[in-house]
Amino acid sequence: MKNIVLLAAVCGSMLFFSCEEKGKEVKTETAKVEKTDTFDYNVTQFGDIKVLRYQIPGWENLTLKEQKLVYYLTQAGLAGRDIMWDQNYRHNLAIRTALEKIHTTYDGDKSTEDWENFELYMKRVWFANGIHHHYSNEKMKPAFSADYLKSLLTATGATLEGEAFDVLFNDKDSKKVNQAKGIDNVKMSAVNFYGPNVGNADVEKFYKEKKSPNPEKPLSFGLNSQLVKEDGVLKERVYKSGGLYGSAIDEIVKWLEKAQGVAENQAQADALGLLIKYYNTGDLQTWDDYNVAWTAATEGNVDYINSFIEVYNDPLGYRGSYETIVQIKDFDMSEKMAVLSENAQWFEDNSPLMEEHKKKNVVGVTYKVVNVAGEAGDASPSTPIGVNLPNANWIRAAVGSKSVSLGNIINAYNNAGSSGRLREFVNSEEEYELEKEYGQLGDKLHTALHEVIGHASGQLNPGVGETKETLKTYASTLEEGRADLVGLYYLYNPKLQELGLVDDWKKVGTAAYDGYIRNGLMTQLIRLNLGDEVEEAHMRNRQWVSAWAYEKGKKDNVIEKVTRDGKTYFKINDYDKLHELFGELLRETQRIKSEGDYTAVEALVEGYGVKVDQELHAEILERNKQFTSAPYSGFVNPVLTPQMDDNGEITGFEVIQPESFESQMLMYSKNYSNLPIKN
Repeated sequence: MKNIVLLAAVCGSMLFFSCEEKGKEVKTETAKVEKTDTFDYNVTQFGDIKVLRYQIPGWENLTLKEQKLVYYLTQAGLAGRDIMWDQNYRHNLAIRTALEKIHTTYDGDKSTEDWENFELYMKRVWFANGIHHHYSNEKMKPAFSADYLKSLLTATGATLEGEAFDVLFNDKDSKKVNQAKGIDNVKMSAVNFYGPNVGNADVEKFYKEKKSPNPEKPLSFGLNSQLVKEDGVLKERVYKSGGLYGSAIDEIVKWLEKAQGVAENQAQADALGLLIKYYNTGDLQTWDDYNVAWTAATEGNVDYINSFIEVYNDPLGYRGSYETIVQIKDFDMSEKMAVLSENAQWFEDNSPLMEEHKKKNVVGVTYKVVNVAGEAGDASPSTPIGVNLPNANWIRAAVGSKSVSLGNIINAYNNAGSSGRLREFVNSEEEYELEKEYGQLGDKLHTALHEVIGHASGQLNPGVGETKETLKTYASTLEEGRADLVGLYYLYNPKLQELGLVDDWKKVGTAAYDGYIRNGLMTQLIRLNLGDEVEEAHMRNRQWVSAWAYEKGKKDNVIEKVTRDGKTYFKINDYDKLHELFGELLRETQRIKSEGDYTAVEALVEGYGVKVDQELHAEILERNKQFTSAPYSGFVNPVLTPQMDDNGEITGFEVIQPESFESQMLMYSKNYSNLPIKN
């Protein structure tokens, strides 16, 4: 599971939770950016996007062998970059290739509004890894005409024909992931996980008939395949060497084999060997064997996430999106935060869950603060700030999990500059000062509690199927909300002070509660167009948690809706009671998950997490117009450049910061286009 960032500019510091032109030389401007107190985190801003850069603290303390390991792992990640583009939508690679050829070869008039709109559209497509918005899932419509694009194609010799051209301007495939109630979600989603004639009923029937060799260790059916219908028969096209995405996977394997050769220890090498075997065979039992080995490989300074992992992009929650994150341990912060892992059983024992839903033995929860060295696929340019893996419930219960907080990513968000939105939406000066003083610490602890305690907490009742089967389209938002509630419940608890994590638990908890409610009921709405419903899983969970607490606390005026000078604010009057309400909702969400109660999760999400108060939304959007800072952020990655001796052996590395977002995107397309282009 990943903890998705909400840009700090939205609500203070609330961070609740990746060709034809291969032979053509592409200019890739770079600027070596030294680590100094004046490091410039900002790269560019366009549309609703801000692009940042991050440093890699601790890189210089790694041995050359460890640096090689990081380099090989980042290259493995980038080798599969185009898989994510194709998974997001079947025409994405053809569209990107055409847009980039126009961008790099057009020598016509570049002073026109049409050209500016073309450039903006291309940047938005780069950021989203395709033509659908990275967060809202809505198809992004160009602000230039079809005739103008045809003129650019003619002028440059670029090719984009048929459906791949038409879809830019028509209403087809309007949502990448459509989780609306009462529709065929698979057929109404443009994501490239299913064939054109496959629907919800096909998917559910196909996987209902799949049986794991060991029912107590269910395999992750569908995780690494595309489900299609050929001559009326459903079949999987498996992602593997020699299979779907085979040419990119072979490149991934090549770099993983190099990484295995410089592994820090045998456990790490063995895990990499199993990952290589999985890519070569597509065997889901090998995937589980790998996850068990990877979870147990906790020694060393370097770690990674690599493969088809998170299922948010599948409307039914089966298929994994390709992503990689390469990490270097942050020794100081990991030591400070490891106290949560060491006390995981205490948190489970003292949670408000029903006794039968509590784990009697929380095992193997390892928590580290890490510094990212490179990301690709679904983790780039838009990145999570925390990750807890593996996702399989039985592995979490039997072996444990790894939780990481991406320290240098969070640091970059926090130091990229404030937009002033916080002061606009806080209810009082006291709330503002509390957020400024304790907000970042509260965010850091919430991420840790969400990942380490939240996702590791609770257990399914005997005989209850996997959550994706029982809760269907609501599985992801229920799980993220449940983990958020664990964090919220314990953020306002003296145990944090007892463990030495805070100096004043009540002030930290108060700031965290203010921020969560402010965001869940108001400020996250700046990400939606007026009239939209909430569809993204994390946005839904923040709204249903906040809206449920607001409604259930009305009788006691726990959260008060305040109108002042024509503006709306939310004021928490009773933090102790809100803490109790979060506990009640946590108990209920765990019950829903443990029992597989579809009726209850549907009522919770549809009743509180989907609909938007249109009058309030219009007000929020109007108040937000004064701010120019974009509501979404992402990152360029530092470029690890090997230094070679006369024999071609690596003697060291230079860490170079890209000068521009454009230069990195073009460099990636030039060097890592490992899939054939289908128009």
